[in-house]
Amino acid sequence: MTQTRLGSLIETIINTIIGFAINYVANLLILPLFGFHITPGANFLMGLLYTVISVARSYCVRRWFNARLQRLAATMATSIEARQ
Repeated sequence: MTQTRLGSLIETIINTIIGFAINYVANLLILPLFGFHITPGANFLMGLLYTVISVARSYCVRRWFNARLQRLAATMATSIEARQ
């Protein structure tokens, strides 16, 4: 069973939202330890830009793997049918 494109997109968005929340807090806590001081608003905007990039990347990778798995399953099914 393969995942639909909409299912892939929804999963990617939910996963990225969770990552956004974790990274938002982590940036506020970790960056000052390295001498970088960032406002909550700048942190949010920076995180939002990276989130858009992350959603696009995750969606493309998921669809690519899904297509490869589908082709592999079809090849295996053909091979099994040929043996019978």
